[in-house]
Formats: sequence, structure tokens, C-alpha cells
Amino acid sequence: MLRKVLPVVICALLIATMLPGCTAGGGQKQITLSIATAGDTNMEELQRNKFGPEFVKANPNVTINVVGTGPGDAGSQAVYTKLKAQKDAGTATWDLDVLIIHQSIMGQMINDGLALKYVPETSLAGSLTPAAKNALGTDVDGYVIPMFSSQVAIAYNPDKVPNPPKSYAELVDWIKANPNRFGYNGVKGGMSGVAFTGGYLYWKTGKYEQLTKGPYDQALEADWVNIFSEMKALPCTITNGNNGTLDMLNRGEIDMGPVWVDMFVLWKNEGRMDPKMRMLLPDPGIPGQPMYVVIPAKSAHIAEAKKYAEFICSPEQQAKVIVEQQGWYPGIDPTKVLPNVSEEGKAKLFGDIPPEVLNKNGLSFPLAKYMSDFQAAYEEAK
Repeated sequence: MLRKVLPVVICALLIATMLPGCTAGGGQKQITLSIATAGDTNMEELQRNKFGPEFVKANPNVTINVVGTGPGDAGSQAVYTKLKAQKDAGTATWDLDVLIIHQSIMGQMINDGLALKYVPETSLAGSLTPAAKNALGTDVDGYVIPMFSSQVAIAYNPDKVPNPPKSYAELVDWIKANPNRFGYNGVKGGMSGVAFTGGYLYWKTGKYEQLTKGPYDQALEADWVNIFSEMKALPCTITNGNNGTLDMLNRGEIDMGPVWVDMFVLWKNEGRMDPKMRMLLPDPGIPGQPMYVVIPAKSAHIAEAKKYAEFICSPEQQAKVIVEQQGWYPGIDPTKVLPNVSEEGKAKLFGDIPPEVLNKNGLSFPLAKYMSDFQAAYEEAK
């Protein structure tokens, strides 16, 4: 009788361990951590292929599910729309646990109660920079940890552009003298084009301080459509997204164009970009931005989500992945990160754009309302 009962008991136990929600070895519950990331394909690949697998090694009870929501502000808006719908439906817990999103959506996220104020409960609360306090005029203190701070710059082929322009004014002259050899992706194909367009607006208006610090005044926008009509009249090539600009530059179809510094460095590291290509950051400057790590207020796995946020923003991962592999500027205090970065890694970030140039010409995006208004004005311009 015992010989018959024992196998049945063992089988029942084995089945139980395989059922969803059952515990793994060590008594830890098996969970799936759902991560939604805005941005281009490189952002999705970063979570799926680098951070995710490393986190799982240290946390074997966790499975990572990554969803990319698309480039530019639209990608972050898609995250907001999904969570807002779940909140409005009264869903007890939402199906996203960690968000990688842009500054532009944070006002809506916080105002609608979609973001958790989790940062004070983490080990990184004392390692944050001003980028974690204010986002386009919204107080985000406690809600976000920057995963990185990125910058848009002008990439160029030194064989074709031996004397690169030092300012927007010189760049416009170069574009006129070299039709269709400068390419950018407008304002709908990714944020490198948005940043370049924003820098053009800062140059033309001279209103950087007002546009980034406020208060909002619609009267400042009176000439924007005309300004962007002049910009669109320049003989530029419109590229197919952030990747498209890099592709066309590498293939020799254009000689210059705005790119994210991190994507440019990554492509060089992976052998996808001609190593001779260089970068510059013209006067008066081009905006850059952080990407934020945010936890939804009704995440089903808040404890694990906090752990994941701390992991990817830790000094060790910031040095190894964010700086060395990706070519991004650290999201947290650089003094905590750079001691772990090689001299080669530092040279890749600052070789073409020295720190003093970055500090001078690495600008912020405008207030959220100005941000949406200038993109609308660009689309309206003929």
C-alpha cells in the first residue's frame, strides 16, 4: 500500500512546484517582472539582453518580460495611456512593474497618480543629481531615478567635413553649400531630431532661459511657424528615425546629422559605425535628456521592481553597462561611477566633446508645454 501511495504524493508535489505562483528553491515565489521601455530598439535590447539576464542571475525567482513602446515622446505616452486605462477601469494591480520613460510624460504620470514615490526607500536616494528633481518644470523628486543622461550631438565624416561648423549659424551655411548632405529625422521619428529642432529654436529665438525655466507664455510662440518654415526650406535629407540617421551616415549617403551620443558610441563599439566618424556640439547648444526609471503605483511586484531599479542604476552597473558599453553619461552622481570606468571608456565619452563643451552646450529641453507646442509648430510649418 505504501509503495502505491508514495509515488502519487511525489507526483503531486512535483506538479505543485510547476504551477504558476508556486515557490522556487529557497522558498522564493516565482514572478514575472514586466518592463515597458520607451525609446528606440536599443532601449528594448538593453533591458532584454543586458540588464535583464544579469538581474535574473542574482534573482533566479524572477523572469523578465520586456516590451518596447516606440521611439520619442510617443513611446512614453503609450505607457501612460495603458496605465491610465487600467486605473480608470479600477484594476487592483496593473500589468507593468518597471517603466523606462522620458521626462515629457512625468507631469501626467504624477498628476494622475500613476507613479510610485519609491526613491526615498532605495539605497540610491543620496546619489542623485538635479536631473532627478525637476523634469521640464515638473517636480519629480522621489518618483524617478535617471537610468542615464544622454546627449544629442552632430556626428560627421571628417573626410567630407574637414572643417566642421562650430555653431548653428555655420551649420546652416554648410547645409546651403552642401545640399542634402545633412540629415535629420524631423520631430516624429525619434528624439535626436526633436533635440536638433529644439536647438535650432533656441538659436533663432535667443529665449533659452525663458523656454526652459518659465513661466509659460504663449506670446513667445508667435514666430515659431515662420522659424520652422525657414528651417524646413533648408536642403536637408529627412532620415528614417534615430537609426536611420546613423545608417545613412555610415553608408556615406549623408555627411552630417544629429545623433544620440550613446547610440553613436554603441555602434562604434559593435563595429557598425566607421571608426573615423566624429562628433561635435555646436553653439549655442543642443538639448539632451535623462531616461527615467519609474515604478507604477499599482505594480503587482513593487518590492522586486525597486530591487530592479536599484540594480540597473547602481554604481557598478552604471560603470559597466551605461558608460563602458552604452556610451551614456551616468544617471546617478558621476563621482560614484567614474572611479570604476576605464580611461578608454572616459575617452569615448569626452574625446570629441570635452567636459567644458558639454557643460556649456549640453542644454535642457523646454518646459513640457513649450515642448509640445514647438513640435506642433514644426509640423504646421510648410
